[in-house]
Amino acid sequence: MGRGPTGTTLTNARLLTPHGVRAGWLRSEDRRITALGTGEAPEGGTETVDAGGRWVLPGAVDIHIHGGAGAAFTDADPEGAMRVVEFNRSRGVTTLVGGLVTAAPTDTLDQIAALAEVADGGGLAGVYLEGPYIAASKCGAHDPALLREPDLAEFAAMLKAGRGHVRMITVAPELPGALELIRAAVSEGVVAAVGHTEATYDQARAAFDAGATVATHIYNQMRPLHHREPGPIAAALNDERVTVELINDGVHVHPGAARLVFGSAGSDRVALITDAMSATGLGDGEYTLGKLRVRVEDGRARIAETGQIASSTIVLPDAVRRAVHTMGVPLEAAAHAASAVPARALNLSGVGSLAAGGTADLLLLDDDLSVAGVMHHGSWVRRP
Repeated sequence: MGRGPTGTTLTNARLLTPHGVRAGWLRSEDRRITALGTGEAPEGGTETVDAGGRWVLPGAVDIHIHGGAGAAFTDADPEGAMRVVEFNRSRGVTTLVGGLVTAAPTDTLDQIAALAEVADGGGLAGVYLEGPYIAASKCGAHDPALLREPDLAEFAAMLKAGRGHVRMITVAPELPGALELIRAAVSEGVVAAVGHTEATYDQARAAFDAGATVATHIYNQMRPLHHREPGPIAAALNDERVTVELINDGVHVHPGAARLVFGSAGSDRVALITDAMSATGLGDGEYTLGKLRVRVEDGRARIAETGQIASSTIVLPDAVRRAVHTMGVPLEAAAHAASAVPARALNLSGVGSLAAGGTADLLLLDDDLSVAGVMHHGSWVRRP
């Protein structure tokens, strides 16, 4: 009895590769992209699927997300965390880093340990700590009563709970001990990000010189840009070492300001993120983010008590589509900002690009950029 097909050959595709758009084919076997090219695809050994001329992008990589489908990463529940992962996979986000918000020390360790368990099983690419070492005046949807100054001993306990899965931490560089914590994070292989901050331009530059390489959701919860005190926004945009996160949901950042980020930093330094919460995919209503009540109306999430903007309720392909249709960003650049750039920023190997040897994570889009198919690790999550 002969062996059946061991992989998939996708034909009649518009492939967004690191070398530009190619009309051609892509072959995946054993969870990996094994070959891609133009012209006629080689025959035999795999199932052939006609892409129908659709766009084929790398699976999206969301490095800043807090929940979805009714679950939050702060729940410290591995099953709930996987519900977030599966919901996103079905919509084209094939790599996620589980984001936590400021919590009490013991709760934070429990949350990290739960997400590390999911990462051990391959569900998450790591853990992201948004706080607790952030500015009270720029805390946003973080509980101000739980904020604290950078603490190297506490951070070491976080790393121990994460068992090698803590990928990134956001720090306000003006806080006492912040630069020491940034250096400690970098020395442990953890990406340090600047955000939720009142830092001056010089303080932000000092953080980048200490090793921070990401700006957390540029504009949001930062000292605003001013021509005489440009603050962290200009420091990040001017620094070639820094990847700039952008929430492109049409709520957090005006399209004109978002275009400015792409124009200033260039598509090779912009990482589209969602900052999405548990309400994503469920519609309007009341939810929680950490310990705070959040009300969602018309897809816009705001803290119930203050009306302040909280997380978003989009998935990452929505941000790509908005960048193209609303901001005029070329699809190649928008897709790059949702895949290769965030993957590189957090040192996630094998994902974020269509290249031989890489993970077979694919996102198929129709001409209107709606999701038509999703492949994760060589298996169809959503068949075109």
